[in-house]
Amino acid sequence: NTMAMRMLTTSLLWIFTLAAYPTNCLGFQQLSDQKRGSLHALKGSEFDHFNRRDVLIATLAATLAGSLSQPSYAVTGMNDGNLPDLPPEAVRSYLQYRIPLQTSADFYMFDLQELLQDPSEWGQVGEFFQTNNNRGQGNPNRIEREFTNTMRIIGLSMPPDTADEMRDAQFAFEKAMARVSKATAGIRRDLPVEIDKSAIPTAVTGWEDGRVALNTFFASLNSATGLNEMRALPAPGPGQFKAYGRSERRYVELKKKIKLCQNRGGPALSQAWGQLMVSGYLQDSCGIPDLEAYFYQ
Repeated sequence: NTMAMRMLTTSLLWIFTLAAYPTNCLGFQQLSDQKRGSLHALKGSEFDHFNRRDVLIATLAATLAGSLSQPSYAVTGMNDGNLPDLPPEAVRSYLQYRIPLQTSADFYMFDLQELLQDPSEWGQVGEFFQTNNNRGQGNPNRIEREFTNTMRIIGLSMPPDTADEMRDAQFAFEKAMARVSKATAGIRRDLPVEIDKSAIPTAVTGWEDGRVALNTFFASLNSATGLNEMRALPAPGPGQFKAYGRSERRYVELKKKIKLCQNRGGPALSQAWGQLMVSGYLQDSCGIPDLEAYFYQ
C-alpha cells in the first residue's frame, strides 16, 4: 500500500507539472493561432517537442492507471503448489470452494463466537441449525451448507490418505456443532425460559471443539495443496483477531452487501443466494466485492 501511494504521488506530480508548465514557449493558444496559417510555420523541433510532452503525460497517466488496476496479490492457478500432483477433481474442488470456506470461517470467528456468549442471541444461533423442509426438499441448514457439505465435497475429491484426515476433521466438526445446537435449542429472547447453568459453557466448548476441527481440516488442505492459503482460527483470548490476520471490518462490509442482495430477491431466493455464495459463483452482483481480493487479505 505504501509503495502504491508513493507511485501515485510521484506520477501525479509529474503529470501536474508537465501540464502546468510547458517545456517550451509554444502553448495551446499559439498552436491554435498557427492553425490559421500553415502547419509548416511551426519549426519541426518545436512541434516534435510539444508532441513529446503530450505523449509523456499520456504515458505516465496510462502507466499509473495500469499499476493501480493491477491486483496486489497473486491468484492461485491450477499449476501452483502441489495442485498438478492432485486428482483433477481435487484441484477443481479446491479452487472453487477455498474462498467460500474461508469466508465461512470468518463468520465462525467474528459472528458465531460472540453470539454464543449471550443467550439472548441464541434465537439467531438456532436459525443457523434450522433445516428448511420447503416442499419436502430438505434443504440443508446454514452450518451444513457452508461448512460440513463443503468439507465433504473437498474431502471426497482428495487422495485416500488426505481424504481420511479430512473426513475425521469433518466428523469432529459435526459433533461439535451438534453440541452447540443442543445447548442453544429453544432459547430465544422473546421466549423466557430458565437457562441451565451448563448451557453457556457447553455451547462455548462446542465452538472451541469446532474451531480445532476446522483448523485440522485446514491444515490437511494446506498440506495437500502445498499452498498454505487457508487461515487457521486462533484460540480465544487477547489479540485473537489480530492473530487471525483477517479484517473484521471487511467481513462486516461483505456481509452487509450480501444481505442487500438477498433482500432484493426476498425470502424465496435466500437459499439460492446462499448456494451461490458457497459455490463461489456469487461475484460482481449487487455490488458484491471481488471475492478473490477479499480472500487474499
